[in-house]
Amino acid sequence: MVRKLTTMPQERQLAAIMFTDIEGYTSIMQENERKAVQLRNRHRGILQKEHARFDGRIIQYYGDGTLSIFKSTIQAVHCALAMQKAFTGTEPVPVRMGLHSGDIVFDEEQIYGDGVNIASRIESLGVAGSVLLSDKIQDELLNHPELKTVSVGFYQFKNVKRLVEVFALDHEGLVIPKQGSLTGKTSEKLPPHGTARQKRETLAPEKSIAVLPFINLSNDPEQEYFSDGIGEEILNSLSGLKDLKVASRSSSFQFHGKNIDLGEVKDKLGVSTVLHGSIRKQGQRLRLTVQLINVDDGFHLWSEKYDRSLDDVFAIQEEVALAVTEKLKLTLQEKERSQIRNDCTSNPEAYELYLKGRYYSNKRGASILTGMHYFQLAIDLDPGFALAWSGYADASLMAAFYGLLPSGLVMEKARHAAEQALKLAPMRCEAYCSLACYYTCLEWNWEAAEKNFITALEINPKYAQAHFWYGSLYLCWARGDFMGAITHGRIAMELEPMSAISLGMYGSILYSVGQYSEALRLCKKGLEIDGESFTCHLFLGLTYLGLKQYEEGVKVFEHLVQITNRFHFSVNTLIVAYCMTWKFHAAQQLMEELKHRSSREHVSAALLGISAACLDQLDEAFEYLEKACSEHEPILLCLKYQPWVPDSLKEDPRFQKVLERVGFP
Repeated sequence: MVRKLTTMPQERQLAAIMFTDIEGYTSIMQENERKAVQLRNRHRGILQKEHARFDGRIIQYYGDGTLSIFKSTIQAVHCALAMQKAFTGTEPVPVRMGLHSGDIVFDEEQIYGDGVNIASRIESLGVAGSVLLSDKIQDELLNHPELKTVSVGFYQFKNVKRLVEVFALDHEGLVIPKQGSLTGKTSEKLPPHGTARQKRETLAPEKSIAVLPFINLSNDPEQEYFSDGIGEEILNSLSGLKDLKVASRSSSFQFHGKNIDLGEVKDKLGVSTVLHGSIRKQGQRLRLTVQLINVDDGFHLWSEKYDRSLDDVFAIQEEVALAVTEKLKLTLQEKERSQIRNDCTSNPEAYELYLKGRYYSNKRGASILTGMHYFQLAIDLDPGFALAWSGYADASLMAAFYGLLPSGLVMEKARHAAEQALKLAPMRCEAYCSLACYYTCLEWNWEAAEKNFITALEINPKYAQAHFWYGSLYLCWARGDFMGAITHGRIAMELEPMSAISLGMYGSILYSVGQYSEALRLCKKGLEIDGESFTCHLFLGLTYLGLKQYEEGVKVFEHLVQITNRFHFSVNTLIVAYCMTWKFHAAQQLMEELKHRSSREHVSAALLGISAACLDQLDEAFEYLEKACSEHEPILLCLKYQPWVPDSLKEDPRFQKVLERVGFP
């Protein structure tokens, strides 16, 4: 976008950019020229008056439109609000407005830059009586509650690489466009986020259920894994049924240890029934009490008590799941009946070890290694136990991704485990998802990665882990397909609306494409659910840095270092934050700490490379990155598209060679 300007010296600056025009002006001119001139004069009169009041600078009049700039984003929005209120007053003028904040360049005759282009595109979406703002403007309004806004969707504008989320000012007298209704100079658009109320109304079908955590009545609190695991296995049996909506494990298990408030369950999970109960396990004896309840009136649709030996645990799970389908009047196909039958192992001891593996790996952090240990013990007892192999593969991949173990140590083990799971249970989605993650993170075989992700989602479209791994790791980080990444990230979040992991992973995608305000909201929501979520802390801190709220970012990463016992991943991100706030001495001290630790424990070379680049030690940075490439470290996937990777690294000619070694698709 290029505009003429009166003579001035060349300069570059950050500005808030405003475009306005009169809707339907050409047709008004054809029908009534005098009226058209009156509208244009009133438009310009109000524009000049309010620009003088809010320190705006009118750059150009062109026909029925204008281009202007402001030094202050907040002043620009207040000016737009005041103008639109005047335009919609007693003598209305149908004016559209679009605002964006960005870098612009002046020379003697022109004003140009991406900021001007995006502001023009946003104005093209407008409707008379509304004020549309870019996400960059929205980020500046976070600390100004008097300026209320509402999202009207994500748009892919022509000649703009990233997705732009567009907001409308939400004030009395202004027009608020319907969500997803805008058209203009765009190539594609995504529907906006619905409100929590709208989602609840649409996610409460009659045939829906939440399987709440079963209460552990055993004398041994260590048996918690068993009561959690039984409930989770029943949930998994039901989640594959086509005609039944099942709240995810992470959503249902937020009620762990709480008194059940059926109204809260309905409100948060959007289900019409809940299944809950208690388990007492003593030696080889098992007592399970279970109830199916209607959340609207508290009516017990079904209840049962089982006194059996531990060897009957699989039969009990099948009986419970089939009883639920009967009471909810579900018609099952034979394939669905086979999904309910838990024939993955006939060894109760191996099954217990598998439940322990799931229990610990779901905790994330260092507990992943404990989960790997129990999965391996389960496999040792029953080598034909497909889910134990799949669990081991996932835990191995997460250990490599989070830097708990070197990639080379787990690479072949993860692949072998996933392939064994696939061989033993070719109709389950978990193994395909594990293989897809392996090919993405460790082997960098993009064709095989996408093929396995797609297969996993074809088998089970409700498998949230496949959606957020496919969306974040493959589509966002590796391929740069931000539209597709947002789609799958959103699906994962809707499948698991109360999961800190899903919220954090979706937040990571939105952070990657510059949607900072929404990323901030999701990460904060995730931390309300799980105050120790590594993913939510990580991208909350990075989002603050992206918003240039550096002190807030530093506080997040200092806290993350503390709660993770100085985990090297956390320390590296604090180095990045310190460098952005000119605390180079503190950053260098942390760097020396990590170098010392790397002689006796695994520390990610890729993260050390990024930290060295932030300290302007580029030769050292590329030595670390070369080592990371040789070891196929998963964190290398962040190099190409992640905003937190320093520009000094990306602008070095050696950087392209690193990207070529990874071989991004």
